[in-house]
Amino acid sequence: MESHNDKKLTIIVSEDVKERIPEFPLGIAYISGVSVQQSSEQANELLERISSEVRSSLTLEGLKDDPIIRAYRDFYWHYLKIDPTKIRPASEALIRRILHGKTIPRILDAVDAYNAASIETKISMGGYDADKITFPLYLRFAQKGEEFVAIGGKKTLLKGGELVLADVEKIICLYPHRDSDHTKISTSTKNILIVGCGVPGISSERVLLATRRAAEYVKQICGGEIAEIKII
Repeated sequence: MESHNDKKLTIIVSEDVKERIPEFPLGIAYISGVSVQQSSEQANELLERISSEVRSSLTLEGLKDDPIIRAYRDFYWHYLKIDPTKIRPASEALIRRILHGKTIPRILDAVDAYNAASIETKISMGGYDADKITFPLYLRFAQKGEEFVAIGGKKTLLKGGELVLADVEKIICLYPHRDSDHTKISTSTKNILIVGCGVPGISSERVLLATRRAAEYVKQICGGEIAEIKII
């Protein structure tokens, strides 16, 4: 059986991405031997606790001025050419949902766990079935006509130039806001990869803290062992 060490857990940033976008941190964590369930009282309690903390400490009016939220919005505007008021950064979208008085959709307990960490730290997260990824990963710009299959199965042919996280076979993420159906976590998932999606203006320490928090919540709720956490 292939171990996480054999997978060479890393993300290789392409030279053209390095030339066009200032350096920024990426967090990566590997949790092995998990048991993923459809729902969990423990995950629900975690989300309820963090949602309560958000409601008591943040406001919709002040959210846009938070330095982390601001960094994601600037990244969307300047580098992705996406209007962040129309396509929200993932962490902001979750927080805004809470502040609007809505509940966070319960998906799977592992997904709920890293969503809780994303809300708590304001860092956007990606979670993947590690056994459906051929490592290493590449952060690169998409080629025109590349196919991306979003969670839910909707297929899109990319225009080219989109920032993507991919392995040698497929795109697993439109960075940092939409994950692929091919590598989504399911109840059959045994090994999970978490990616803490940093952007320029957010420190390595903060991204590492968020990635560690996500891995710890997944282990707390789904069991398993945290095999590795690092910043790339």
